[in-house]
Amino acid sequence: MSAPSTPAFLTLDSVAARTPDGRTLFEDLTLALGRERTGLVGRNGVGKTTLLRILSGEADPAEGAVARTGSVGVLAQSLEPPPGACVADLMGLAEPLARLSRIAGGEGDAEDLAEADWTLEARLEAALAGVGLAGLDLQRPAADLSGGQRTRAALAGLIARGPDVLLLDEPTNNLDAAGRALVAEALGAWSGGAVVVSHDRALLRRMDRIVELTSLGARIYGGGYDLYAERKAAEEAAAARDLAEAERAVARASREAQAATERQARRGAAGRRFAARRSEPKILLGRQAERAENSGGRGDRLAERQKAEAVAQLAEAGARVERLRTLAFDLPPSGLAAGKTVLVIEDAGFAYAGGPPVLSGFSLRITGPERIALQGPNGAGKTTAIRLAAGELSPTVGAVRLGVRPALVDQQTAILKTDETLIEAYRRLNPAATINDAHAALARFLFRNRDAGKRVGALSGGERLRAALACVLAGEAPPQLLILDEPTNHLDLDSIAAVEAALRGYDGALLVASHDPDFLAEIGVARTVSLRS
Repeated sequence: MSAPSTPAFLTLDSVAARTPDGRTLFEDLTLALGRERTGLVGRNGVGKTTLLRILSGEADPAEGAVARTGSVGVLAQSLEPPPGACVADLMGLAEPLARLSRIAGGEGDAEDLAEADWTLEARLEAALAGVGLAGLDLQRPAADLSGGQRTRAALAGLIARGPDVLLLDEPTNNLDAAGRALVAEALGAWSGGAVVVSHDRALLRRMDRIVELTSLGARIYGGGYDLYAERKAAEEAAAARDLAEAERAVARASREAQAATERQARRGAAGRRFAARRSEPKILLGRQAERAENSGGRGDRLAERQKAEAVAQLAEAGARVERLRTLAFDLPPSGLAAGKTVLVIEDAGFAYAGGPPVLSGFSLRITGPERIALQGPNGAGKTTAIRLAAGELSPTVGAVRLGVRPALVDQQTAILKTDETLIEAYRRLNPAATINDAHAALARFLFRNRDAGKRVGALSGGERLRAALACVLAGEAPPQLLILDEPTNHLDLDSIAAVEAALRGYDGALLVASHDPDFLAEIGVARTVSLRS
């Protein structure tokens, strides 16, 4: 791997990581990180978050070494402030800001004066403005902020502190479209190094390079997401060609080995007939037979060695295709007619007992296999609108009429029960399915063999969503209205691409709440309904 053109702040040399039970996540990882923006991608469970912890020093590698010559700032995927924490605490700036406050109030001591960061307040003001939080009250309880506001505030704190390298774990995962754009702009203006774990393709397009983490280590792709995707597609095509050629080579080697065996058998039979007719001494005939046998044996061994080499190359080519393979599945037809009234919502509103309206004046009509995106800022009522459309909530005003059977897959995958296995979940949601049917359907979503017997509660967030999609989409009779609430939030890039491919072939109606414009474009959304907060 080539080193970056700028000095490396973090260097990994032959690093490996393992789970507590000894399973290898990745190994032989050698990587240098300097003053560039690096997008870190890879399948869920490959160890991306573990790698960030190793880079930050929070965890030690199982093997190899990490050298740090620069300072590191970390933005975790989940930000849960402790009780009583204010925004300044969340940003990691409570003490340096308090020091400046004491000095401004005439109460600072010599240590305060020596340790004061005189430009911090100006840097923080600029950083907050950059993430859309200008004027934020830093003494406000951090718990009062939404999840997206916490992420942006914490990022502003990191930028204001100015470490050499930012380590960001899914920074846009729970942000609305405006929040995602602000984070992307802030990273675009950042002059230090950054390592960003993300499946947000718009954000990854702003990276200077993409590093794909696999169980075998890492591959570096220069440029942003689009160049990475182009090169990956070329690699997949080359791997498929190599596999096809390896299969042909094995067939040729098998034919040649069989032909060599048959030739040797014919030579042996001819030799025996010849010996029976000749009057030479037996010792001479024996030597002639031995020479013939040795010559034929060498031919046999060569043919078998060629066959073994061809089989080994086939196994290697097959492994390459397996590593590059994504989820792939076709959906059975839903049978939805083009003119069928799927859903009608008329001037609907909803409020919980004793509370203010969560949603009001919402209308929507879906006819036939339409594809509709439901968009709006966080807090605008998208989840409530979705639950109304799915029949899970009844409107407090207005009306909702469903003309077909819907299925809702939400971010919490509520259709799955924590204590059931995937096989049990599939058969509960598809009562006519046999155990073999369940195994086949789950295998198409990469839950093979023993994985299909895992309990839902043991799955990661991405695995739960994948399992929910398998249970809903891979049955004999898919729903005619599929409702998805932020379906890509916990999926890796390969899984997102596979879900997109499947949904492109889905012939039912789609109602999707998503902040991912690439996902909406890929599944062919033709109409957008916007909610206002």
